[in-house]
Amino acid sequence: MEIITDQDIAKVKALKKMKRNALALLGFAVLLFIIAIYFKIPMLQAFSEAAMVGGIADWFAVVALFRHPMGIPIWHTAIIPTKKNEIGENLGNFVSEEFLNREKLEVKLDEFNFGTKASDWLSQEENANKVADVIALNLIPGILKTIKDEDIKRFIQVQFKEKLEAINFGDWVALALEPLQKGNVKDQLLTNLLEVMSAELSNNKDLIRKKVKQSTPFLSFGLADKSITEGIFNGLQEFLDEAKNPESAVRIKIDEYISDFLNKVKNSEEMRIKINNLIVGFAGKKEVQDYINGIWDEIKLSITNDLEKGRESSIRKNISGLIQNFGNGLKEDAVMVDKINNFIKNDLLSVLLNNKKVIGDLISSTVKSWDGKEVSEKLELEIGKDLQYIRINGTLVGGFIGLVIYGVEQLYHLILF
Repeated sequence: MEIITDQDIAKVKALKKMKRNALALLGFAVLLFIIAIYFKIPMLQAFSEAAMVGGIADWFAVVALFRHPMGIPIWHTAIIPTKKNEIGENLGNFVSEEFLNREKLEVKLDEFNFGTKASDWLSQEENANKVADVIALNLIPGILKTIKDEDIKRFIQVQFKEKLEAINFGDWVALALEPLQKGNVKDQLLTNLLEVMSAELSNNKDLIRKKVKQSTPFLSFGLADKSITEGIFNGLQEFLDEAKNPESAVRIKIDEYISDFLNKVKNSEEMRIKINNLIVGFAGKKEVQDYINGIWDEIKLSITNDLEKGRESSIRKNISGLIQNFGNGLKEDAVMVDKINNFIKNDLLSVLLNNKKVIGDLISSTVKSWDGKEVSEKLELEIGKDLQYIRINGTLVGGFIGLVIYGVEQLYHLILF
């Protein structure tokens, strides 16, 4: 359903008003003719006769453009609706041949200097805000509403999986652990770890006793669990204390195990594959997948909440600032301005000119697709008001020509007789 705007209503009123004025003037000419006949006034009769002929002839000419006068299908009337296809073809050819001309367009582009004007326009805060409003308040929300969340989540999952599988975590782990094989870094790290474990063991002695008590027979009356607890605690403590000594057998065993593991990570392809499979397998767990899916939900929610702030949106302000900074930077970069102008003048213009026939055909096919009556009504609405002046001028000019002819006729009779 076509929307009628206030501007359309105003145009309809103006057109009707001008039609009434032209018709009123023609009616006035008819009235003068009647008066001239009744009172036998030859000069007035000549004026009114010619005025009526001129007014009616121009009425016919104007109406014949848009429809059949009085609904009568007279030849060569209703020109616009009946010749719509020919008009479309001629218009398409005219635009493609006359407007899409390289020499003319290059001159205009040089005069316009698009790069400079674009930089001046974008550097103004008001204009930058306008562009930011279109992007932040219309374009981005429209995109968020259009795209499907499931597609984005699936895309993120696929990309995450592909990137994860492309990473050789075995190499990363080997590279990260390589410093442990050099100097005393490994020994110091292991000693610190053993000290922490020793301290935690002391801090959790009561917890150990409680766990042991829950596991000992009820009839021991707490005697066994106390001895067991002390044995376990003392044994673990002695083990950790011995492990702290770099010269102890326990420490040497631990060092050998760590060195063997580091060598396998560094040199064994099988170990690297196991590390990769372990990490990739972990990433495939439901909890991890749910977290990945939640990333898009969080991003979308954050964007939506920010955009709902309207002019106070951080995204909008950042876009506006970027646009304004780009405009200011462009003003100071003559090389970039030249590149933009040359791109438009050469590359973009070449694309346009290479497709000028397509553009002409598009214009032609578009006009052909329009309804003839609708086109006629729209054109009459746009130019019909001005065309009514033709009717008014035809009436007045016709009347004055009638006076001139009457005067020449009277002068002729006066000279001869």
